[in-house]
Amino acid sequence: MAKVSLKDVRKSYGNLEVIHGVSMAIDDGEFIVILGPSGCGKSTLLRMVAGLEVITAGEIEIGDRVVNRLEPKDRDIAMVFQNYALYPHMSVYDNMAYGLRIRGLTKSEIDERVRKAGDILELGRLLQRKPRELSGGQRQRVAMGRAIVREPQVFLFDEPLSNLDAKLRVQMRGELQALHRRLGTTSLFVTHDQVEAMTLAQRMIVMNAGHVEQIGAPLAVYAKPATTFVAGFIGSPPMNLIPREGKFMGIRPEHLLPCAASEAMLTVEVDLVEPLGSDTLVYGHLAESGDTRVAARLHASMPAAAGALALRYDPAHLHWFDQSSGKRIDA
Repeated sequence: MAKVSLKDVRKSYGNLEVIHGVSMAIDDGEFIVILGPSGCGKSTLLRMVAGLEVITAGEIEIGDRVVNRLEPKDRDIAMVFQNYALYPHMSVYDNMAYGLRIRGLTKSEIDERVRKAGDILELGRLLQRKPRELSGGQRQRVAMGRAIVREPQVFLFDEPLSNLDAKLRVQMRGELQALHRRLGTTSLFVTHDQVEAMTLAQRMIVMNAGHVEQIGAPLAVYAKPATTFVAGFIGSPPMNLIPREGKFMGIRPEHLLPCAASEAMLTVEVDLVEPLGSDTLVYGHLAESGDTRVAARLHASMPAAAGALALRYDPAHLHWFDQSSGKRIDA
């Protein structure tokens, strides 16, 4: 296990800069999630830590070593990819053992590590099967097992759950949490899925167009987004942003409540109602401004239908942002 430090890390392709000076200290044993939309640079940042992309400027440290010029094999990291990258002609055992054989470990050392990882991931009875005989979740566990047997200082996960169905993603998130509690290895996990970030991260890095928008614990980022981008990206539905005299007023959908027309703080023309069982999502636009979209999360018992919907909110739940910079305004 090791600390990881990024100091003003930048990446350019010719004149195009795609990573704009990322700095962060990651503690030994910490689980960090790098979150953002497609094309924001999150995978590029991870690949620079891995050594699969050459950094243009800045410094990356793993443990006590600056690794800028080290090959991936010399960085003491293990990476788990989105597409599993298993050898189809090899058994589960041989897929997990292959890298250790290349490194010259003894047969007994390899066997001990593979069987230990198999026990951790509940793959013991599958060690002689081929990848084609496994489910998607089992294949992903084999990919993680191949990383575990290396006993690296740092795990790097590049959207490892993206190819799984919704039920398996929930299951694998639980398995990843249990794995981290058991091994305590420093981990960087890239995803575009905010649910994965909120449930897995001890801290998360929210990225946008190669810039770091905010770093913090998931609930802290949710409760106090630093920019309009973070406010609009974290949350489902995301925070409502309503223009108000050179500023943006932010209010979460769950903090809007239906009320009598005489008490209305916002009046919304309803465009869509989505019953979800315990909750109902209501989407519409402000009656005063058709360009301003508003979403509300209401309890299923609250009435919602097409037409005008009067809403109120507690001012304590409001967030304010500068309209030109998008940055949070704190009172």
